[in-house]
Amino acid sequence: MLLEKTTRMNFLFDFYQALLTDKQRSYMQLYYLDDHSLGEIAESYDVSRQAVYDNIRRTETMLEEYEEKLQLFEKFQKRQQILAKLTESVTNVPSDKADQLALIEQLKQCD
Repeated sequence: MLLEKTTRMNFLFDFYQALLTDKQRSYMQLYYLDDHSLGEIAESYDVSRQAVYDNIRRTETMLEEYEEKLQLFEKFQKRQQILAKLTESVTNVPSDKADQLALIEQLKQCD
């Protein structure tokens, strides 16, 4: 569960980091990407560990709200699944062109 949350937050951060403040972006990068502890981040910014924790939790909530509204990560995942199926279809011999065209249509509809 923890690894799944970390992976999800990393993806959401990639998609929506431009919508965050500099401080939010910095805390999230240090915590999720650079694997710093709350204490290390607090020490770097001369704030309490609780302040860092609160900021990160609020930012996680914001990222989830952005995803709920914009669905960039969900669309990305869907495209990746379709591309995997298409790649598999193209590499299989004999391949069914109708299946490939259907997958291409699904890709077009993702956006």
